[in-house]
Amino acid sequence: MSNPGSALPRRSFAIIFGVSAATAMGNTGLISVLPAIGRSIGIPDAMVSAIFSLSALLWAISSPGWARASDRHGRKPLMMLGLAGFMTSMTLCGLVVSAGLAHLAPPMLIFVFFLLARALFGLFGAAANPATQAYIAERTPPENRTQAMASLAGAFGLGTVVGPFLAPLFILPGVGLAGPLYSFAMIALAMLFVVWRWLPDQKVAPEAQRPRRPVVGGAKEPSLWRDPRVTPFLVYGFIVATCQTAQAQTLGFLIIDKLSMSPAQAQYFIAIAMMFGAVAGLLAQWGLIRMFEMTPRQLLRWGVAVAALGNLVVALSPGYYGVVAGYAISSLGFGFARPGFTAGSSIAVGLGEQARVAGLIAAVNGINVILAPLFVYLYQHYGPLPFLINTALMTAMLAYAFRNTALKNADPKPASREAATIATIEKADEGGGV
Repeated sequence: MSNPGSALPRRSFAIIFGVSAATAMGNTGLISVLPAIGRSIGIPDAMVSAIFSLSALLWAISSPGWARASDRHGRKPLMMLGLAGFMTSMTLCGLVVSAGLAHLAPPMLIFVFFLLARALFGLFGAAANPATQAYIAERTPPENRTQAMASLAGAFGLGTVVGPFLAPLFILPGVGLAGPLYSFAMIALAMLFVVWRWLPDQKVAPEAQRPRRPVVGGAKEPSLWRDPRVTPFLVYGFIVATCQTAQAQTLGFLIIDKLSMSPAQAQYFIAIAMMFGAVAGLLAQWGLIRMFEMTPRQLLRWGVAVAALGNLVVALSPGYYGVVAGYAISSLGFGFARPGFTAGSSIAVGLGEQARVAGLIAAVNGINVILAPLFVYLYQHYGPLPFLINTALMTAMLAYAFRNTALKNADPKPASREAATIATIEKADEGGGV
């Protein structure tokens, strides 16, 4: 693993990489076993995907606040809080699943407790994401930040490979399908110890420790949600994250139905499909982006173009192998798009705004999960429909990436607020603004 920036020690990057990989491993491992859990307990498919909804809402609400807290208290404490929240949530989810598999309560009651246990991750687990992204951004020069963010996104990609691979291995006698949840909680506990013991503590500047004050004439600090430098990346990121989440959460049900197997039998085939997708995402983030030195502007365009093709292949595939191929192609595209909007938004703002923009990106990456039950509901009525909708949305984002000023100008150079505002106003006058 190479050091993504000269100012960031290799060991520090490896630890932060591990934080992201551990949570990604647990989350994608949970996603891979969730269809089998739901059908084994008797929870309806659309409600299975809804288990993530409250967690996603809390994630989106809390992420900006955690980002501000990391400005005041440092990045390391917030990473530790996020890992602790993830570990606690996963342990409680495992207990709830164990109760459901033992039929100790009706399926709908199990669903409610599962929803609440997962919600703890959305509330407290969200603390780690903006802290890790800001930690990297603060120590990486703008010209290296695309590769640094791609490497950090590669941690997510690695987790999506390892999580589904390990999940079937953790289905153990006595705990069954709850085994992966307990195991991922233990992995988070180990990572929490590593961060506490070996990650250098963040020294927070005195001015960052003070509460935020009005900047001019009593006016509050401008919101980055409406900042023309950042908003287009948030719109693009929300649509991309929505499509990727919808595809991932629908995939398990699609494979179970394609193979006409029991949920437990199909679990291994689901894991294989998700691993192929994750490897494709890693190929983008660890290989192609570095090999071709791709800029955020190129990633924004290539990402959605390839993802659109992959979703179309899934929609038109009559069998399992076509689904796997299409999922891998679309994952390659998402592997381009995610570091594209993450690095693009980071480069567009100044050093003092990194945690704030990281919090918004984290919120966007979380809130999209709320729409996943809708895609599963559509799948139940017409199988190819979710993937056809994804194809249409990715095609629309490709046009957006070519037309929007901020996305067209996304490159490894910091943009001033004034320059971005002028460019956006000029584009709006031409009828092509946001």
